[in-house]
Amino acid sequence: MEKTTSLREIFAKNLRENRRKCGFSQEKLAEKSGISTQYLAMMEIARKFPTAEVLERIAIATNIKVYELFLIDHSPREELELLRQDIINEMKQTFSGIMEETLKKL
Repeated sequence: MEKTTSLREIFAKNLRENRRKCGFSQEKLAEKSGISTQYLAMMEIARKFPTAEVLERIAIATNIKVYELFLIDHSPREELELLRQDIINEMKQTFSGIMEETLKKL
């Protein structure tokens, strides 16, 4: 699996994958999004980057949330580790707040 590094590359990969999951040709997605096929093709090879308005139209056309166009694939093990870190950070913030409140009362 190739490693994508730039936001444009991540977006391009996800755009292409989501378009294909919907069974759309570039022409069909371009039509549904109100953009030119050439512009869509350039986005799919990371040569162009869309405006917020175009992002919203693409997300609506492919029935996804805009942020999903920027997600990075992780292995299940990586996903679990990220989730574990999120839980630990949330617990630290929660307990830190509780400790501060308790100390203020003393």
